Amino acid sequence: MIQDKEHNTHCSNNNESEAIYATETSVYVPVFFCGLILNVWALRVFCCKLNKWTETRVYMTNLAVADCLLVLMLPLRLAYKTQAVNTVCLALESVYFVNRYMSIFLITITAIDRYIAITYPLKAKTIRSPLKSATVCGLLWTLLIIILCTTKLVDGRYNTGICFRKVSREPSVHLFASVIWGFLIPLTILSFCSIQTTKKLIKKKNTQPYEVKLIQKAIKIIFANMTVFIVCFLPLHVAILTRFIADSTKASCTKTEKIEIFVNLAAILANTNCCLDAICYYFVNKEFQKASLEPSTNIHQESEQQDSVII
Repeated sequence: MIQDKEHNTHCSNNNESEAIYATETSVYVPVFFCGLILNVWALRVFCCKLNKWTETRVYMTNLAVADCLLVLMLPLRLAYKTQAVNTVCLALESVYFVNRYMSIFLITITAIDRYIAITYPLKAKTIRSPLKSATVCGLLWTLLIIILCTTKLVDGRYNTGICFRKVSREPSVHLFASVIWGFLIPLTILSFCSIQTTKKLIKKKNTQPYEVKLIQKAIKIIFANMTVFIVCFLPLHVAILTRFIADSTKASCTKTEKIEIFVNLAAILANTNCCLDAICYYFVNKEFQKASLEPSTNIHQESEQQDSVII
């Protein structure tokens, strides 16, 4: 009987699933209210209170939209997680994962944009523009929606699992691809751009002492973005990769169930990113602080241009 259990195609532990569900509920309820308030507030500031559309403002607005939609998915994730996979479930999972990876890619693109603006200031004038940033965001939304929706349709999970939960022990190539394309490559690009930008700013600080405060602020922003990105998304993708290896090597149900707990706890941490992004808007962006505190939209253009480069 034990041997038969070890070679089943599905594993389940109802007691552990109930404990995870209770943990998710206790975390997602406050994250939902906090994230919704912060991101709606951020969208109001970005769309209504800032004077000029910049490249960074375009990216941050799209990031706030992605985070806001992810927040709205959390109650539905809780509601459907105990139900079998169906069409509605696949649609909700698609929206959920589109917004998670949209957040990751937007953070990465913002780092690339910052790197170009600071490292190649002359070329940046022709390469960067708000319209080009909006076009990039539109293409990214379209590409992610097509990829993830197509993935869900061909996943073949009908009547074989639980919504928002992988119970099959068959290795998922799609999940492995999400680790490579959805995290490792963005992390590599983000790290490279952040390190090179920081080096450039340190050199600039030594030659232009009158900009020391602005440069120190920029370095803090880069460090904060990297920290939030790694803390939120690294554990989840390590967990997903571990699950893929366990499924590929036909690990026992006991090991698989422990890894699944790791995946669920890491997902909880990753989903708190929707709140942390909104908090970063306030603490790292001088223009955002001004606009959120002042009823007037009369914000100095020069200061806005400086922050559009360093955020």
